[in-house]
Amino acid sequence: MAKWGQGDPRWIVEERADATNVNNWHWTERDATSWSKRKLKEVLEGLVVEGEAGRCEIGDLKHVEGEASCNSRKGKLIFFYEWNLRLSWKGTVKESGEKHKGSVEIPNLSEENEVDDTEINVSKKKGEGDVLKDLMRTEGTTKVREALRDYLKALKTEFTLGMILPTKAPVGQELPTERKPSGNTVQDSVSPESLDTVGVKIPTVRILMREMFNSAADELYSVFTTKELVQKFSKCPAVIEAEKGGKLQMFEGCVSGEYTELVPSQRIVLKWRCRSWPDEHYATVALTFKDVAAQTELQLECKGVPVSAEESTRQCWKKQYFEEIHILLQQTQDSME
Repeated sequence: MAKWGQGDPRWIVEERADATNVNNWHWTERDATSWSKRKLKEVLEGLVVEGEAGRCEIGDLKHVEGEASCNSRKGKLIFFYEWNLRLSWKGTVKESGEKHKGSVEIPNLSEENEVDDTEINVSKKKGEGDVLKDLMRTEGTTKVREALRDYLKALKTEFTLGMILPTKAPVGQELPTERKPSGNTVQDSVSPESLDTVGVKIPTVRILMREMFNSAADELYSVFTTKELVQKFSKCPAVIEAEKGGKLQMFEGCVSGEYTELVPSQRIVLKWRCRSWPDEHYATVALTFKDVAAQTELQLECKGVPVSAEESTRQCWKKQYFEEIHILLQQTQDSME
């Protein structure tokens, strides 16, 4: 047996205050998308490019599409990011004082390519001023690459603080705690998400659940979008406006939200919250319906759940939604026989 304080960092016999998921040996994930959008704006907007031809300045980040995340597995950090960016720029020709505008496009910033190999395209609106376009293609591209490096450096340092935890703390120093994910089956699993508070006033988690139902996808879809059926399984009056922007209210106001996307028999996306959550805080719930033989697999992704409400939210979906819907579907089948 290894001596105290020695050995595999997975062992919970290390001198840890929580003795849970030491060194994040198990797979954990942080969604870096929202944080990245703010950081990209911070490092790119306002960049100044000067040369003999004149002076240019990068303006707004007009388009930002993509996602980013950081995963920790066996004490190692794995980064994923993929971005399509478009920035505006404006400049003044030194000799004539003419002013011109254009754009900078970065179609594929990803972990698959080095920053130096990332494509950066500079364009300018019609007219004179090609000297400024050339300035942006040379000095401007260099500045943009430097800013992208700053973003990636921050992603790998600033954003990941606390993801790799020491196995022991110095005497008198408390270690940050890492919660043990709830659930240990495919049907019911939880992964930590965005435990930093940047852009979100409270720490949140993402809940993933899967459930099989003995029904066709269109029938199960109707259970979530038809007022009469919702009232049957919830056993309460409900407000169900199953259209984009439509309101949702269930369980005597304990649950409320708004439909943001509906694809019949395939997908429902909601802004969703419990009354006990902080005011104006919503999770994003995505329900995906997949035909599997004579059944339908329902995949639930609930992003932005307050850490303190993780277990109650999971139980809400399991007990008040899934179990009651099973009963409703069985009653419907029995009445048809």
